Amino acid sequence: MVEAILVALDKKYPYEDKCYLNYSAPHELLIATILSAQCTDDRVNIVTSKLFKKYLTLDAFAAAKISEMEKDVKSTGFYRNKAKNIIISAQKLLADFGGEMPSGIEELTSLAGVGRKTANVVRCHIFGLPSVVVDTHVKRISNRLGLVKSDDPVKIEFELMKILPKSHWIKYNHQIIAFGREICKAPKAKCNICFMTELCPAFSNKAVLL
Repeated sequence: MVEAILVALDKKYPYEDKCYLNYSAPHELLIATILSAQCTDDRVNIVTSKLFKKYLTLDAFAAAKISEMEKDVKSTGFYRNKAKNIIISAQKLLADFGGEMPSGIEELTSLAGVGRKTANVVRCHIFGLPSVVVDTHVKRISNRLGLVKSDDPVKIEFELMKILPKSHWIKYNHQIIAFGREICKAPKAKCNICFMTELCPAFSNKAVLL
């Protein structure tokens, strides 16, 4: 089943290798991903288009005033925590890592507001390290396809790491996001145009509505 799903994804999205968050430096991707929690990528990109012009360097983020940062990121939601975490993370990157982005999962998750999802986004896009990123699309679709049975992102990540070939970890992330945006939407998937209905337990059980 896993192999058949990967073959279908490879056929539909053979070159899908895209980050939907705009950035031009490692710390910008980190900040954008922190802001993306409970927020759409489109909204984050609108906010960061101004944010990254206002704060041109990691040092500028580290020196930012919390009240000003809160105003800058307010429209992404949960802005108080996000503003605080951005500034603290920038300060820690300078103090503990010499201003360089670490690649280790433990080092990344030691930064304020950085969980495994954010850490894996950085590892995947900045360092090209095989990582399974469990965002809302990966969580929803992996359950619909019967690859996992959990709502816990960490459990889903480790389960996918067991059943997916390591060579497909990054590709799976990108393909599933594209699939989720185009076809396997929430709450109602476009099953009438889906290329994987024969492989989908949710479709067979009529758990996904047309």
